Amino acid sequence: MQADLKDKQPVILIELNELCPPLLDKWMASGDLPNFKAFYDQSATFITSPDVTDAKYLEPWIQWYSLHTGLPYSEHGVFNLTDGPRADHEDIWGLLKQSGQRVMNCGSMNARRFEGDGDIFISDPWCAEQSAWPRELNIFQNFVAQNVQEHSSANGAAKKENAAAFMKFMASHGLKLPTAAGLAKQILTEKTSDQRLSYKRVTQLDRLQYDVFRHYYRKTRPAFATFFSNSVAHLQHSFWRHMDPDVFTNKPAEDELALYQGAVKFGYQSIDKIIGSIIKDFGKDATLIFATALSQQPFTKYEAQGGQHFYRPRDILNLLNEIGVQCDHVEPVMTHQYMLHCHDKPSADAAERALKSCTAENKTVFDVRRESDTSMYFGSQISIKVGEDAPFSGPGEFFSDFYTHFYQIDQSKSGCHHPDGCLWIRTGHARHHENERVSILDIAPTIMDILGAGVHIPENWQGSSLTERL
Repeated sequence: MQADLKDKQPVILIELNELCPPLLDKWMASGDLPNFKAFYDQSATFITSPDVTDAKYLEPWIQWYSLHTGLPYSEHGVFNLTDGPRADHEDIWGLLKQSGQRVMNCGSMNARRFEGDGDIFISDPWCAEQSAWPRELNIFQNFVAQNVQEHSSANGAAKKENAAAFMKFMASHGLKLPTAAGLAKQILTEKTSDQRLSYKRVTQLDRLQYDVFRHYYRKTRPAFATFFSNSVAHLQHSFWRHMDPDVFTNKPAEDELALYQGAVKFGYQSIDKIIGSIIKDFGKDATLIFATALSQQPFTKYEAQGGQHFYRPRDILNLLNEIGVQCDHVEPVMTHQYMLHCHDKPSADAAERALKSCTAENKTVFDVRRESDTSMYFGSQISIKVGEDAPFSGPGEFFSDFYTHFYQIDQSKSGCHHPDGCLWIRTGHARHHENERVSILDIAPTIMDILGAGVHIPENWQGSSLTERL
């Protein structure tokens, strides 16, 4: 068990996106999450509220940005994933660097890049245009981004030479034998048993990332480090319907239910093992803080139409070329969303018109949000079940079949965001405050207080330190 907080130990912030307080309580009580239970029993625990409750802003890339900067959305205005790196608000890492502290970011969402002697930066998989630091970590960062951004694409698997370079990097940067064995077993199971079991692969990325985190943390000993995981959030969005079918009008087929009913619990149990590793590896030498920013709940809004379906272009560059869009480059952001960059404003205006003119099933196919004079977010916004022979039309006389250019992503969305989050601060003593809410804006000043870093706290931070309640 760790020493008292007054010892001013380093802080490791374990960011497990959108884990749910009720599910943690349920599976800790049943004995299925022994490491979470050990953490809980040694912590001051709180339920957090987001900085803004409007569902429009209840997105992790907004709320994590608020948590890291100490600013509410009304102050920072960061709305899109990938906007954070371009914003200029001071965040926890930057403030600590100004005071001469070493810092580490291992995948935190929508955060701005930094570098320096002894610093470590790995972007989240959706902001991977930022270079990692040290630069050798780009092998790891780019491989993970490829697998996350293109996980739903039949053509998205990494090339053999990239996979080989990745494994060579891992072998000299912290890869543990159980991690390698688990990955090999996963791939073999997919090939010899059922390809649909590939949903478990997201948890293997967690293990690989933790091996890298442990390697670099021990090497540089930062004052503040973050470790981010999105695997459970992904599984909840995809498989809540299978975990709790009674809540939904559209029930999963029997074979799907048998295959996926335990998918969400599997995610929690997988991350529970990482929690156990973190406690074992660093629990005596660092203050461990676990946060989720948000959580999830059943998503039933589209049950009357058979659920919310998602469609993704088979070849985005070919599709853009066929509808006459000229661009410098296009990058995937989320499952069905892209960021388009054009050479100049006239090209971007023409691209926006072309995208907005595309229709299928009498509906506009693309949602387009202009980001700047030369760039825009766009993605398929059709949520209904599209007929097999549905036409797809675009600018001018463009006409084709919808499924020539799009494919349906297997799972319909069945989990959506809930404002409650977890905050557990491991002090060695149990003090549970779940009957009262604290703001996620309280987390940054609490971390600064625990570190005792003597850092100037920005005057526009609106949270308050929780250390007196620990």
